[in-house]
Amino acid sequence: MKVGGSFMEKSKLHHFLFTVAMAFIMVYAMICYNISLNIGGMTNAVFVMAFHELWIMWPIAIILELCFVERIAVNLAFKRLDKNTDSHRIQITISTMIVCLMCPIMSFIATLLFKDAGMEFIAVWLETTVLNFPMALAWQIFYGGAAIRQLEKMYIKHFTTNKN
Repeated sequence: MKVGGSFMEKSKLHHFLFTVAMAFIMVYAMICYNISLNIGGMTNAVFVMAFHELWIMWPIAIILELCFVERIAVNLAFKRLDKNTDSHRIQITISTMIVCLMCPIMSFIATLLFKDAGMEFIAVWLETTVLNFPMALAWQIFYGGAAIRQLEKMYIKHFTTNKN
């Protein structure tokens, strides 16, 4: 993938591990957020309760990301940017496009599996998406996603300096 005028090569293992880590941080945070909404506030118990849904939603997020969403998000991002745009802006735009795609998909799956919406499925799914989107975008760009991207930069720096 050409990024910011240079080539950023990732091995398949590196790409997979990055996706697994990013999916974990996003899915876990969003489950905690949704549980907090459902019970009326955040408690320490939420952090433990989230693990019950995590083992279902985390693999789903990884598969969606690796098989469909990333490719579509990159294409959408480069419709808005050119390949000479600085790498940070490209990365943020791709991350934003991923949230725009993953939030409604994961909200749909969570509504189907956990919300017992019945005849109100569409309304509950749309409400879930609307409530989740601002949190997912902020968490991806400013906090959890930013932390994973920073860890990736440290990993790349460590292994490129140790190669030379």
